[in-house]
Amino acid sequence: MAIAKAERLMNLALCLLGTRRPLSKRELRDSIEAYVEAFGPGNGATGHDDSFNRMFERDKDDLRELGLVIETVESLEGEIGYLARRDSNRLPPITLDAEEAAALGLAAKVWQQARLAGAASGALQKLRAAGLPEDVDPYGPHGALEPRIPVHEAAFEPLMLACRDRRPVVFDYRKATAAHPEQRHVEPWALECWRGHWYLAGWDRDRGAERVFRLSRITGKVRSRSGRYTADVPDVVTVRETVASWAGEIADRSARIRLRSDAGYPLRAKATAVRELGDGWDELEIPYGHGLDAWLVEFGPDVVVLEPAELRADVMDRLRAVAKG
Repeated sequence: MAIAKAERLMNLALCLLGTRRPLSKRELRDSIEAYVEAFGPGNGATGHDDSFNRMFERDKDDLRELGLVIETVESLEGEIGYLARRDSNRLPPITLDAEEAAALGLAAKVWQQARLAGAASGALQKLRAAGLPEDVDPYGPHGALEPRIPVHEAAFEPLMLACRDRRPVVFDYRKATAAHPEQRHVEPWALECWRGHWYLAGWDRDRGAERVFRLSRITGKVRSRSGRYTADVPDVVTVRETVASWAGEIADRSARIRLRSDAGYPLRAKATAVRELGDGWDELEIPYGHGLDAWLVEFGPDVVVLEPAELRADVMDRLRAVAKG
């Protein structure tokens, strides 16, 4: 079975690489012997269309996982076709010095999830085959480090693949101030981890603007969509800077809050002044910028906003939304 699948994937890859124009599912079904044997010709009434479509989608995803760049093209008649351009699937010669090899090795070691760990290990093997010296240990200079990037959100993997393949996606997203999620149509650009949370930056088609989404607020499955991007992908995507500004990192004012004495240590670290109130409460003065209300809500009943009034009102609105949800 493994040999049969490998042969089928190889034949599909050769078809996609060998064509000068996009091939439809029907044409690929008729061109690959394994598909014909299993499901019959594409124009026949075999009753196996759903089974073929599922196998084809799995095969296509497997090839993309292996690194083949497959383009999805829609014709003027609305028919979807596929091809793998040779110039998009050809790498230049790779030459790495010891420092560059160490950096790539450290990046590969970061990923601890099983599926990503396999891809990282395979990438290192390819670098060896491309000429990376055997006596260069990518992990050597950093042997005392055990870098990890935690990924708990189910949305991470499909979004990572969508960013890589430049595929639009659809998902349900619940804002911090909303009781219920709403559907978002997004052209994903980049994923980045900031302070233990993963964020996606991309073009929100519904709002016609760049947006950043926190993966933990994505509900349900991330679904891919065919077609090209409608907005240009910027050369530099500033995910951290955007999130930092939303999280109150860029502050131009001060706020006063009450905080339980044994809670809110991240808030205490940012405080410019602290005064003990007694009865288990302290008063803090902290920098106030856009998004501070969302951060304060995370501390729940351990925080009470004293001033300014608009910050107190924003926090109350968010708490009411959480209570309704």
